Parts: sequence; structure tokens; C-alpha cells
Amino acid sequence: MSADTTPTAGGHYSVGVADEHRPSKVSVAAEDCVKVIYAAQEWDDVPVTTSYLKARLGVGAPAISEMVRRLHDQGLVTHQRYGPVDLTAAGRALALQTLRRHRLVETYLVAELGYGWDEVHDEAEQLEHVISDRLLERMSERLGHPFRDPHGDPIPGPDGTVRRPNAVRLSALAPGDVGYVARISDDEPELLRYFTAHDIKLDQRVEVLRRRTFAGSSTLRVGAGDTVDELELTDVAAAALWVVRPSP
Repeated sequence: MSADTTPTAGGHYSVGVADEHRPSKVSVAAEDCVKVIYAAQEWDDVPVTTSYLKARLGVGAPAISEMVRRLHDQGLVTHQRYGPVDLTAAGRALALQTLRRHRLVETYLVAELGYGWDEVHDEAEQLEHVISDRLLERMSERLGHPFRDPHGDPIPGPDGTVRRPNAVRLSALAPGDVGYVARISDDEPELLRYFTAHDIKLDQRVEVLRRRTFAGSSTLRVGAGDTVDELELTDVAAAALWVVRPSP
């Protein structure tokens, strides 16, 4: 993860953003770009390239190059030719502010307006740039100041503090291992609907029963008590799940 983190009680991490690093007014494109950079490294420590930004933002290579140049001139990113794009302190602050808006909107749409978790991403993409700070904080208060969105992604606090669980991909579990679902990628709405149909949700208990490497699939025991079911999950679907292991 690109931001500096320090462990806190409960297996979470806090990411502090100093007030002097908070950026001034920037464009919607800049907010989208720094958000994509931060989110790419939030759960996986991988470099963010201009090719990655091109694919995620859906724009051409010349436009990406110009965008990165402008972000660099604004002090939001660092970038050397052919190297990764990294956020500065100001860029992290802007990303966290934008993600707070996005994820609070998603949470409000699900909790208060009855949206499905597979329906909220595109709505939040639009609303995150126009919602007022006052309305956002009223929504947060109404929701009880949640620390995660419907997919398990952390909702940054007003001061930039992030609570992120010590989660690993489901693929890191061996047969016989147990985990509790902590995060579900929202990249594919159809996959979210599939998980809903099979009761894969946040905090759900899952146990890996078997792995079939040759077939690219795993058998899971989902749930506990009287609500246990077995599910065959492809590696593609399993890659969208992060789990926390129970304490020893």
C-alpha cells in the first residue's frame, strides 16, 4: 500500500493525512485518477503503471500521459519515464477524500435506499464529485459513521484515518483453513450477484475443503451451524474474495 500505515488494536491500520497536505480544488479527472492509483495498492502492493491507468480509466495513452504530467505539476504524483506512478502526500489526501465520498454514498444507497451492492458503483462515481461536505457528514451520521462500505472497502474518516483488516486473498488458504469474508471486489457486478445467490457476504465463514489446481477451482463450505452449504468456486471468482483468519 502506498500510504504510510501503523498497526492499531484489532488488526487494523491507521493512515493519517496531515492538514498541510490536503490539496486545493482540482478537476474531476484528477480525483478519479488519484483514486484509481490509491485503490490499486490498497489491498495489493503492486506498482501502478500508465498502462494500468489507461485500462482502468478507459482513455488513450496520450491522454493518460498528459493527465499524469498535470498531476505531477500539481504535486499529486511522482513519476519517472517508464516507471510507476506514485502518490505524494497531497495525492493520498485527495484520494482518501474522494474515496470517503464514494464509499459513503455506496453505503447510504444500500442501507437507506434499498440498492443492491451490485448497483451502487456507477451511481457513486457520479455523486462523489458533487455532494456537499455538509450532506456527506449528515449521511455518515445517519449511518452511524461506518468504517467500511458494502463490499468491505474501508471508508476513510474525515481526518484520513483508515481501518483496514489484516485480510488475505482466499487463494492463500489451504484445504482445511477457515476464514471470514472481509472484502469482496466490486469490479464485476455479475459476480456480486452470483455471491449474493450463494450467501457469500461480509463476515461470512468459509472453509476451504478441496482445491483442484488442474481445474482452476476450489470447494468451499460456506456458513456455520444450520446454514452450511458447499460451493464450487472458480479461481477467477475466488480472486475477488479477501478473508481474515480467526485468531489462534
